[in-house]
Amino acid sequence: MNRMVMSGVTIVLLGLLGFAIPIFTTQKTEDVARVGDLRLQTTESTAHTVPPLLSAGAVLLGLLVVGAGLYKRV
Repeated sequence: MNRMVMSGVTIVLLGLLGFAIPIFTTQKTEDVARVGDLRLQTTESTAHTVPPLLSAGAVLLGLLVVGAGLYKRV
C-alpha cells in the first residue's frame, strides 16, 4: 500500500478511537515545596473530551484520503 492509503487508515482509526474513548484524563505532578532532601508534591488530574463532531470529521477525512490514494493508484 502507498503512503496516502496508510495515512488515511491511520486517520480513520484515530477518529474511531475518539468515538470509543471520548473522555480521557491526564495527570501532572509538580513540586510544591522543597526543603533539603524532602519534597512535597501534588498531583493534578485534568479531564479532556473529544467532541463527536471532531471524531466524525476525522473518519470522513480519512476515508477521503484512502479513496484518493486508491484512485491515484489506478
